[in-house]
Amino acid sequence: MNPYILATLLFGLGLGTTITFASSHWLLAWMGLEMNTLAIIPLMAQNHHPRAVEATTKYFLTQATAAAMLLFASTTNAWLTGQWSIEQMTHPVPTTMIILALALKIGLAPVHAWLPEVLQGLDLTTGLILSTWQKLAPFALILQIHPTNPTILIALGVASTLVGGWGGLNQTQLRKILAYSSIAHLGWMILILQFSPSLTFLTLLTYFVMTFSTFLVFKLNKATNINTLATSWAKTPALTALAPLVLLSLGGLPPLTGFMPKWLILQELSKQDLAPVATLAALSALLSLYFYLRLSYAMTLTMSPNNLTGTAAWRLPSLQLTLPVATSLVATLALLPLTPAVTAILTL
Repeated sequence: MNPYILATLLFGLGLGTTITFASSHWLLAWMGLEMNTLAIIPLMAQNHHPRAVEATTKYFLTQATAAAMLLFASTTNAWLTGQWSIEQMTHPVPTTMIILALALKIGLAPVHAWLPEVLQGLDLTTGLILSTWQKLAPFALILQIHPTNPTILIALGVASTLVGGWGGLNQTQLRKILAYSSIAHLGWMILILQFSPSLTFLTLLTYFVMTFSTFLVFKLNKATNINTLATSWAKTPALTALAPLVLLSLGGLPPLTGFMPKWLILQELSKQDLAPVATLAALSALLSLYFYLRLSYAMTLTMSPNNLTGTAAWRLPSLQLTLPVATSLVATLALLPLTPAVTAILTL
């Protein structure tokens, strides 16, 4: 892609998100989301592969549906209450519709079916943008809405953690596994949203760091399915040794960074007398942990002298920068000791 066009599209992507962040009026927020969608579509379709074009079309249709639903709900809210302000959503009908529209935007269960299909058709770089940056603007809006019925967020959260766990169990494609991982993590964030928005923000940040590391590791190995991971040890032995730790951090195992948000969320849910919800969330984390362990097994425990399930790829010199991988790996593996400082900040 022409660098000038790429720069323009990335600028549009950033501008759309910034407009949504800065808006307090529903029409301006909607405009920011639309700019965001229109800027990423050429990035998704740049490979001109039928699979990429199909993924782009699916993405466009779901995002257009969610945006239309959002516009309809905000207009209904203005008609019923006379308010266009995001923070003054008082009527339950438009509030519920907007939450569902934003859930469709980010891919929460039960309106998640587009996300694995779309992510599977993209290259790893665009997939990384879709899994991280594209979640920011809708999340900023969800954080500003105070739902009149809190049950809907808990239902969406529990459904997402369970679907994210179950869905990834029989997958062999890494991008689909990462899509289900994304659904499960978003479920954790939505569960705690109404009780502790700052904790949701912390979970979102740690999810971004861990997903960034995972995508960069797969990109460095040019891996798109589990079999390709089995031969990565010969090409990048140090990275292959660290990659399982990144995956286990995504799964939420101590003493890695990914344990911190899960631990704090379960603690907060217990404080709110939601022990059954906390138990369900913890059990669904075990489902996710299983497929992270599968990936770890494929990377590190199928080495020579065992028979390899994948064919060895050409060991060409990689042009990818290793500094972002190194920085994000440190953040993914070693931030758990900061938990006391984080909890002190959260209670301010």
